[in-house]
Amino acid sequence: MKVLSDQLQELSDRSKKTEELLAAIREKNSDKLTAARSDLRTAINDGNSRAKALAAEAKGKVEGRWNDMRDSVEQRFTSIQEKAEARRATKGIGKAEHRAEVAEQHAADAIELAMYLLDQADYSVVEATLARAEAEAATPKA
Repeated sequence: MKVLSDQLQELSDRSKKTEELLAAIREKNSDKLTAARSDLRTAINDGNSRAKALAAEAKGKVEGRWNDMRDSVEQRFTSIQEKAEARRATKGIGKAEHRAEVAEQHAADAIELAMYLLDQADYSVVEATLARAEAEAATPKA
């Protein structure tokens, strides 16, 4: 598992790429958008491959659909908050270390999910922008 600070830096870098995409969209730079679409498609495919590998490794623990994902993430964070409150009431170094490791893993998973969702969102925006440009180019001008 990567150090959380490294993952957060990766998420920050990924957000900067989204800002660059927005600039290309504003400029209506179809060359940049076409290249970005290809890069995003690759990133999404890589993310899908990683997700499938993690799901296989988890032996069936990971399942559901995109609609279920939001509920699952919300439940996870609610559980983390409840466990954090319970932890404040209990003592014990061994238990605290285990809980810290679990919380760090939850944070790492949430960051990975955020990066994957950013790729999905960026791809959708690029695809929509390119489709709109094609439609405008195909529309006869009066």
